[in-house]
Amino acid sequence: MENPGILALVPTLVVIVLAVLSRRSLEPLLAGVIVGYAMISTTGVLKTTLDSAQSVLADGVMVWILLAVSLFGALTHLVVHSGGAQAFSGKLVNHVKSRKSALLTTWVLGLVIFIDDYLNALTVGSSMKGLTDKYKVSRPMLAYIVDTTAAPICVLIPLSTWAVYVSGLLEANGVAAEGQGMATYISAIPYMLYPIAAALLVPAVAMGLIPVIGPMKKAEQRAANGESTISARGGELEIKQEFKGEPKISNFFVPIVSLLFFTWWFGIDILMGVSVALVITLLYYGFQKVLTFNQMFDYAMEGIKGMLPAIAIIVVSFMLKSVNDTLGLTDLVIGSVSPYMTAAMLPVVSFGALALIAFATGSFWGMYAIALPIMLPLGAQLGVDPALTIGSVVSAGAFGSHACFYGDSTVLSATATDVEPMDHALTQLPYILIAAAIALIGFALV
Repeated sequence: MENPGILALVPTLVVIVLAVLSRRSLEPLLAGVIVGYAMISTTGVLKTTLDSAQSVLADGVMVWILLAVSLFGALTHLVVHSGGAQAFSGKLVNHVKSRKSALLTTWVLGLVIFIDDYLNALTVGSSMKGLTDKYKVSRPMLAYIVDTTAAPICVLIPLSTWAVYVSGLLEANGVAAEGQGMATYISAIPYMLYPIAAALLVPAVAMGLIPVIGPMKKAEQRAANGESTISARGGELEIKQEFKGEPKISNFFVPIVSLLFFTWWFGIDILMGVSVALVITLLYYGFQKVLTFNQMFDYAMEGIKGMLPAIAIIVVSFMLKSVNDTLGLTDLVIGSVSPYMTAAMLPVVSFGALALIAFATGSFWGMYAIALPIMLPLGAQLGVDPALTIGSVVSAGAFGSHACFYGDSTVLSATATDVEPMDHALTQLPYILIAAAIALIGFALV
């Protein structure tokens, strides 16, 4: 199908409808991919799908993700089985006296670990489960807070992977002079209205200023009644704390501080950071004899195994992105809204249209690479402040990462908190839409 037109939306609609009906993630994604390749090639659909899977798995970005996520799983399991997570929760218990403070503490910890959304989701999610369980916070609520302090916070902090990437795009496209990409990015931060609204919504929900609504209300009621809010499939990822003896807080801080420091040291390289942190952790635990050599590697392999469901979803979501790129979904949406652009409407329309693209495709950094070279010259032609245009585009990507049912940040936040990704996506969706509405109003006013 050379020019599918509006039919380019079909694979994504298949995914969304099946995901909502089944409350599953992997199967709807596979269905959308197969439908997409059936549209692209009416013969040899199976071969085309398998070729796509091989292409995705051979891509350098995917290899990086697979390695980083797997090593995160190994490191997390080691920290838990060394008693480090238990000791960390124990220390926090001395300062956290209520459900409200447990939620706010999770939010603050998410603000502190801002370098990367993967690092944030996996670290905060796995660290705070014990404490929030004590105060009967549902796992979906924990997952919502963790996910909200992932991409939405990372785009607001100039020292994150997101900021480094976008600033590089600004220089590559001639928007900023060489070496000035980050300064241009920083000038746009006040206009990143969606991540600002999403980040501020969390303490409002934690303090009860905004009521618990929608599917989240049912999850919170189950937790309040002492019922488990760990999803049946998510429960497979639950880590049992079997550490015997007096847990040491250093067994938590040595791995986490190493992770943060070496991620920064190697130029915000998460893979190098987690690799070095894993080596240091193995040596440190071995020196203490807190775990035997065999135990450490067994637990590391268990951690990698626990990440396999998340890895499978991420791989298939990249296949869906390939389908959407082939069908021209991004060009369809941008082409449809461009005729209606005016100086007053550009921030609103660009945020709305690009947020839809990011949500539908599960491609956030890819959307930036496509949209910024289009929207910035269009904004300049209309006389719109470049910082405002950048802010609306970056906001759209943050929305997509936060809202997309099969986005990597959504999947990893759910994995870290032992929630089925679709349960997590649907319970947090009302709050995401509230933040998006606030952002739209803000862009209209600006």
